[in-house]
Amino acid sequence: MVRVRFAPSPTGNLHIGGGRTALFNWLYARAKDGKFILRLEDTDKLRSQQEFVDEILNSLKWLGFNWDEIYYQSQRFNIYREQAEKLLKSGLAYTEKLPDKPGEAIIFKVPQQKIKMQDLIHSGIEFDTAVIKDQVLIKSDGTPTYNFACVVDDATMDITHVIRGDDHISNTPKQVLLYEALGFKLPKFAHLPLIMNIGGGRLSKRTGATAISEYRLMGYLAPALVNYLLLLSWSPGENRELIDIKEAIKLFDLTDVNKTAATFDLKKLGWINNQYLKNADSDKLADEIIPMLIEKNYIHKDGFDRNYLVSIVKLFQPRLLVVNDFADWADFFFLDEPNMDPAAEEKYLKKDLSREFTLFIERLDALKSFDIASIEESFRGLISELGIESKALIHPIRVALTGKTIGPGLFEVIYYLGKERTKERLSKFIK
Repeated sequence: MVRVRFAPSPTGNLHIGGGRTALFNWLYARAKDGKFILRLEDTDKLRSQQEFVDEILNSLKWLGFNWDEIYYQSQRFNIYREQAEKLLKSGLAYTEKLPDKPGEAIIFKVPQQKIKMQDLIHSGIEFDTAVIKDQVLIKSDGTPTYNFACVVDDATMDITHVIRGDDHISNTPKQVLLYEALGFKLPKFAHLPLIMNIGGGRLSKRTGATAISEYRLMGYLAPALVNYLLLLSWSPGENRELIDIKEAIKLFDLTDVNKTAATFDLKKLGWINNQYLKNADSDKLADEIIPMLIEKNYIHKDGFDRNYLVSIVKLFQPRLLVVNDFADWADFFFLDEPNMDPAAEEKYLKKDLSREFTLFIERLDALKSFDIASIEESFRGLISELGIESKALIHPIRVALTGKTIGPGLFEVIYYLGKERTKERLSKFIK
């Protein structure tokens, strides 16, 4: 049975690179009907924090990467000590007392040899151990080193495939030596190409190296972010960029992962998120939007019309890049007065439009049925009567009603604002 693991260190939040590694491990396990193991590498007592553990676990849950087993390295120190002492007894390791350090360190004697290993993504990789110095297994304070704990855990947890980033390739020969010394079966390795920014450099905060939890707070949908992470080194084929995770499970294989570095593009992520938002269930999307509207005091927790809100959500869905855009773009539906853009007011409302606004209000009052089609018909009739272009009145009315120059269709805006609020806002610009 395939058994893979994702092994984050709770010394920081789960970022894009870690999220992609977790995805490819989880995906391979599900594609092969195997097990996905989560291992928290929390041996650094000073830097490991519970808040990071919580953030990592919550982010993985939000992304949908359910694990089958979970382990904490801090609870396995006796296992590492036991394996290190085996190497001591066999003469493959030695102890050393370091100056100003309590206790003794256990150090592995690195044999001089050439190592050839297969990688499922990069094919053959070769190392000469002459450039590797003896490796500390157990530090003088009793804590295991990364490479040693990693090997012991992967072997005792029956990990069959080690899927991790290219930045771990330098650790692989050291670990191969330890597998051989301990008599453990070697797993198959697959090193994922690094994720770079558009300019070819390493990711930074500015170019996307942001915690998964922050993407969630910014309003990205979990399925959209997972879809995008999938495209960082893998493709479903046929130039497709949108793929459901259930279909991806059926198609995914490690041998199809690209060897070259992946490029992280925030604009591409925004486009994918927009596609998911367009097709999202409006009622469920409203559930995500409601808390931010309550926080901004746009609605009261126990006193708003949910059906009305869902209608407004549907109105904006095609335009949203992130969920959070809604509160900024649709604020005029929930405020007594719209937040006016000064530049828009200067451009479209500086001219006296009292006559045009008055005539439009009269036409709205005369409507027998206040619906979108009737509102548009009355507007078109007014434009024809005045002998002007539609844009000469559409833009000023939009700014007067919303405070903005862009948004959903004007007639939809008027309909959902309602006749009275529309008349009230237009009247403020009638001299």
